Amino acid sequence: MKDKIYLIIIGLFTGLVNGIFGAGGGMLIVPSLMYIVHLDEHKAHSTAITIILPLCIISTYIYFKNNLIDFKLGLPIAIGSTIGGYLGAKLLKNIPKQILRKAFSILIIYVSIRMII
Repeated sequence: MKDKIYLIIIGLFTGLVNGIFGAGGGMLIVPSLMYIVHLDEHKAHSTAITIILPLCIISTYIYFKNNLIDFKLGLPIAIGSTIGGYLGAKLLKNIPKQILRKAFSILIIYVSIRMII
């Protein structure tokens, strides 16, 4: 029961951050699944994507209703990211745990620094 409460709190916080900032779900879910729920890194990354899908659908619906989406910019990026997502999902199982952890950590640090600067 305690784990279910943690999972709901993680989901609530992730949803709020994603809804407000339009991103960040995976950067919160992956470490939460790894360090709070103790899920294997590969499963944490894969599960995060599954969790983010409904989150993105509801956020997109609300953004669309409020006329906040630029489809001219979004569509080409969506096409590219769909291809990249496919390739990344195929490659994930072949990436050693240590490299996956370091690459993800570097990405989080890089994005954080870019946001501050």
